[in-house]
Amino acid sequence: MPDLSTNYLGLQLKNPLVPSSTPLSHNLDAVLHLEDAGAAAIVMHSLFEEDVRNDERMIDRFLVNPDAFDEATGHLPFADGYQSKLDSYLEQISLLKQRLAIPVVASLNGSSLSGWVELGKEVQAAGADALELNAWYMPGDPKVSGEALEDHYLSLLQELTGAVTLPVSMKLSPFFSSLPNFVRHAEKSGAAGVSLFNRFFQPDIDLDNLTVVDRVQLSSSADVLLTMRWIAILRGRSGLTLAATGGVHTAADALKMLLAGADVVHLASALLSGGPAVLKTVLAGIEQWLEERDYRSVAQMKGSMSQQNLPDPSAFARAAYLHALDSFTPPAGVRY
Repeated sequence: MPDLSTNYLGLQLKNPLVPSSTPLSHNLDAVLHLEDAGAAAIVMHSLFEEDVRNDERMIDRFLVNPDAFDEATGHLPFADGYQSKLDSYLEQISLLKQRLAIPVVASLNGSSLSGWVELGKEVQAAGADALELNAWYMPGDPKVSGEALEDHYLSLLQELTGAVTLPVSMKLSPFFSSLPNFVRHAEKSGAAGVSLFNRFFQPDIDLDNLTVVDRVQLSSSADVLLTMRWIAILRGRSGLTLAATGGVHTAADALKMLLAGADVVHLASALLSGGPAVLKTVLAGIEQWLEERDYRSVAQMKGSMSQQNLPDPSAFARAAYLHALDSFTPPAGVRY
């Protein structure tokens, strides 16, 4: 039987499949089912900066307002009894650590510098094994340069890694002018890994009501290609843990990510649509593929098809774009 173990942020895992940040981690039973199905670690749902700030404003307004009338303050809840989003998040970390035998990775989602150091310390104190920093700012201001935005992300990372001893992975979007350059600076700033890529839910327009609506659109296997390409380019050029996320639904999807050089493969949409049983199916497929090709371990095949290890490195470069266009053939019955 092949050895499926891998290293993730300095943590030795039994296999490379790690459920990523989803609402499933709100529910203890759901997480236990994921562990039973083969999950090697769990990334918790994100603690959003906006929720923490909103709680702080609510407490300031209703619980510690010095200008409130004495009669009115008697009807307000006691501060000690208020359960904030942060309180609930920290309690969930502690609960999962008590009940699970696999590592628990906390997830912080925000973009401002203030407050994240303290949040990181509290997450660490609650028992998290690692921390995923999901830093994302919507750069709608044309006066904000790409360089300024990258500096902002790196400052946030440095602040956090300087305050906690937990390994920190940065979850990135694909929207960087030079992704390898940013990853190199992230490594210098203290990151232990990067996760590629953050998948954004885009607003849509309802044509009947002329309103902007939010719709959850789950990924498909076609979405693995962007991540696979960049994992293959980064493998061997960085000492960081490389986590592949976005579009992994089958064993074939996961194997492509591992061959490209991913250390772990995150799953989200596949679990939301198919349940924990997807993990068992994907793991069995990976194991079968390795056995059929006489691989002794995941480590042996990991990164074997990265850009550095391919006889023709241009397969992941600009030349691939030209080859794809030249090789296109129209569907049967379509005439140009």
